Amino acid sequence: MQVRQIITGTIEENCYIIYKGDQALIVDPGDETSKIKNEIEELNVRPVAILLTHTHFDHIGSLEDIRVDYDIPVYVSAEEQEWLGDPVRNLSVNKPFSIIANPADYLFDPVETLDIEDFTFDVVPTPGHSPGGVSFIFHEDKFVISGDALFRGSVGRTDLPGSEPAKLLPAIKHYLFSLPEDYAVYPGHSKDTTIGHEKYTNPYFR
Repeated sequence: MQVRQIITGTIEENCYIIYKGDQALIVDPGDETSKIKNEIEELNVRPVAILLTHTHFDHIGSLEDIRVDYDIPVYVSAEEQEWLGDPVRNLSVNKPFSIIANPADYLFDPVETLDIEDFTFDVVPTPGHSPGGVSFIFHEDKFVISGDALFRGSVGRTDLPGSEPAKLLPAIKHYLFSLPEDYAVYPGHSKDTTIGHEKYTNPYFR
């Protein structure tokens, strides 16, 4: 299994293509649809699903284009299903264009293991930055997609509408820091890191 990072938009959001053989999962398709599609074509893979760690505007700007062009289902937490079509909640209302996306096809259970085509991964809740924030854990290849929960040397903002500061650090400690320290972490912004590096150096956990 391979992970391709695509940095999109002015906020430099990380969209990910997780691919195995000729199949791919698209995680958080932010801005710059053509950039994402070019990467898909370069890898010569067939997208089978879109996974959303959360629904802030910088993570869903290309959602509808990618969904329609590849005719694939969208997966999101139940807590943020309504945010997809609400520019106020997804924070796009004061941006150059408001994002009104259609409802997702699948709502995550609070904690579950999913099998999508050739991919098997765990979905765990990592709220705080947003109420329905989730992370995806791929045990076979030892990596986590952490969205805007855990960053290299930092954590997600908790001063936004809908943020719940009291939930973020406990969720990271319980669901992510309990993983083996060699697991890679691919965040929603900035560079990748590891569970061990964040456990011992991230200032929010000292």
